[in-house]
Amino acid sequence: MKSIFSCGKNLAVIVWLVLTFGGGNHLLASDWTGIYALVDKVVLEPNEQSPERIQIWGVFILSKGEFGDKYETRMRGYLYFSLPKEKPELAKTEWADLKKIAGTGQCVAFGSRRELEKQHARVRGKQDKPELPDSFPLGIGLTKLRDDHYQVRSLKSLPAPRP
Repeated sequence: MKSIFSCGKNLAVIVWLVLTFGGGNHLLASDWTGIYALVDKVVLEPNEQSPERIQIWGVFILSKGEFGDKYETRMRGYLYFSLPKEKPELAKTEWADLKKIAGTGQCVAFGSRRELEKQHARVRGKQDKPELPDSFPLGIGLTKLRDDHYQVRSLKSLPAPRP
């Protein structure tokens, strides 16, 4: 039979592990987020009532690899996605949320790094025609980021484009 002391000791070790390795964003060994974004505008195609594709314009930080915490350098441009075959209604809900936050200055996270890696999605420049959309990378849902999140400063520090 275990004593209360040994149970308390085990609990203390567990608490220490959680605080050391999972207590904050800066200590994460793995980040499942696929995309961090500061969204300027959203264009739904062919229309808002029956969207099949989405252009998300703004500043983006895309994950690099299926696992870990590596990210590409932030880029301004647009992401071009089509509805995924699985859960298209869920994607449409996220698209509506992206449309609502566009232009507000609110940074968000969405998609999973695993799904993004499968798609080989990329940030396209304003000179790139919207063709051959990637499949929208469902995953973690759409999450609003607090201003102290480690990716927000980078997203907001890129100068606005010249008209």
